[in-house]
Amino acid sequence: MKSILLALLLGALSAFAFQPVDEWLLLPLALAGLCELLFRAPTLRRALALGYAFGFGQFLIALNWIATAFTFQDAMPAWLGWVGVLLVAVYLAIYPMLATGLAWRLCNKRPAAIVLTLAGAWGLTEWLRAGMFTGFAWNPAGVVLADTPWLVSSALIGTYGLSILVVMFAGGLWLASLRKYAGAAGVLGAMIILWLLPPPPTAQAANKSVRIIQPNIGQHERWRPEFTEEAARRIGTLSMDPRGTRPRLLFWPESAVTDPLSDARSDEHQAFAAFERKRAAAIVGPGEFLLTGGIAVNSSDGRRVDSAANSVLILGSGGNMLARYDKAHLLPFGEYLPVRPLLSAIGLSRFAPGEMDFQPGPGPRTIDLGESWGKVGIQLCYEIIFSGEVVDRHHRPDFIFNPSNDAWFGRWGPAQHLAQARLRAAEEGIPVIRSTPTGISAIIDARGALTRVLPWRAAGIIDGPLPPPTAAPTVFARFGNLIPLLLAFGLLIGGIAMGRTRR
Repeated sequence: MKSILLALLLGALSAFAFQPVDEWLLLPLALAGLCELLFRAPTLRRALALGYAFGFGQFLIALNWIATAFTFQDAMPAWLGWVGVLLVAVYLAIYPMLATGLAWRLCNKRPAAIVLTLAGAWGLTEWLRAGMFTGFAWNPAGVVLADTPWLVSSALIGTYGLSILVVMFAGGLWLASLRKYAGAAGVLGAMIILWLLPPPPTAQAANKSVRIIQPNIGQHERWRPEFTEEAARRIGTLSMDPRGTRPRLLFWPESAVTDPLSDARSDEHQAFAAFERKRAAAIVGPGEFLLTGGIAVNSSDGRRVDSAANSVLILGSGGNMLARYDKAHLLPFGEYLPVRPLLSAIGLSRFAPGEMDFQPGPGPRTIDLGESWGKVGIQLCYEIIFSGEVVDRHHRPDFIFNPSNDAWFGRWGPAQHLAQARLRAAEEGIPVIRSTPTGISAIIDARGALTRVLPWRAAGIIDGPLPPPTAAPTVFARFGNLIPLLLAFGLLIGGIAMGRTRR
C-alpha cells in the first residue's frame, strides 16, 4: 500500500513538469522513482496498481484546467468540474497502468529490461490514448521537452518518440543509482546524439508580414448578445493598420464572430450572414485576407437547421468568402455532448451555448491563398494536439493556422495547448500561427521556437514575419507515427530478449 501511495505522489509531482510550471526534470525524476517501485513489485497486480496510481496523480493535477470550464456554465454547478477532472483522470490512468503492467510482465526482473520495455510501452500506450474513444492526446510525456534542445529531434522521431526518450532518460537515472553504469551510459549516449542532431534547413524566407489579433474577450463576455457590438469594435480596432503597410494577412481567434458567418437557410438568414462577413472584412483591402473563426449553419431545405459547424472562414475584400474549413476533431462537452439522451436527462449540457451539437468536417485541408501568401493548413483549437494528423500529406501547406478559444481553461490549459502546438510545428517542419481571444497567441517557426508571443490575459496584436517551412518535408512528415511506433516495438522486443537472457 505504501508503494502505491508513493507512486500516486510521484505522479502528482510529475504534473509540475508540464506547462505552465515547466520544471521538466520533475517528470524523468518521478519516472525514475516509478522504475524502482516497479522493480520491487512482487506481482503483476501490484505493477498495474503502481502505473495506475502514477497516472491518476499526474492527470488529476495537470488537467485541473478542465474544472475551470464548468465555472462558465450556468446549467452545471462549479463543483461538478472537479468531478469531471476526477473522472477523466480515472480513465486516462489506464494507459500508464498498461505500460507498467506490460513492462513488469516482460522484463523478468532485469533492470535494463525494465527500462527498455517501460519506454516502449509508454510510447505505445500514449499513441493508443490519442486514438481510443475519439482520443485524448493531451500532455504526452514528450511535451515537457518543448523548451529543450531535444525539441528539434521530433522532426525525426515525433512526439511519441520524445515520450520514449523521456522514459529512457528516467531509466538511465535509475540505472545509474543502481550502479548499472553501462546501461546509463548507453541512454546518455543516445540522448547526446539526438541533442546534436542538426535542425532541418528551412526554405528561403519571404518578406511576408502577418497580424494576429488577441482582443482579450473572456468567456463570460463572449456569448452575451449585448456584448456583440463591443467585441466587434474591439477586434476591429486592433485589426486596423495605422501605418498603411499593405497587403496584409489577418488572423482572428476561434469564434471571433458569434453570429453565423455562413448560413444556408432562407434568403434572410443568408443576407444576415453576408452582412456579418462584410462587416468583419471591412478592414480588408485588395490582395488581403482575413482568416477568422466563426459558426456555419447548414440546411438542406432552406428552413430547418440540419447541422452547425465550428469553422474557419477565409474572407477577402468586401466579405467575399474564399474558402471555409469545418473542424473535424470535435471536443467532447465543448462542441458536442456525448451520449446526449442520457447526459441531457440528468441536466448536463455543452459548455458553449446551444442545444445542437456541432457536426465534424472531413479532416485536414490545404487552401491556396495565391502566390503572395502560399498555402495554409487549418487546425481549429483542440485539433492541433493530435500528432501526425494535422496536415493533408498530399498537399503540404506552407504554414498552419490554429485559432483557438482557451478562455475557459484557466491558467494551465492555454500554456499546455501552446506547448503542444510547438510540437506539431517541429514535427512537420511547418510554422504555426495561433490566435486566441485571451491568450496565448503566438508565431511558432518550423523548428518549434516561439518568435512572437502575446501573454495570457492581455489585449494586443502580433505583427511579425511569416516564418518559412523547412526546405523539404521532415522525416516525421513523410512517415508519420510509423517511426515512433517502430521504435516502441523495437524497445519492447529488445527488453524481452534482454529479460530472457542469463544474468
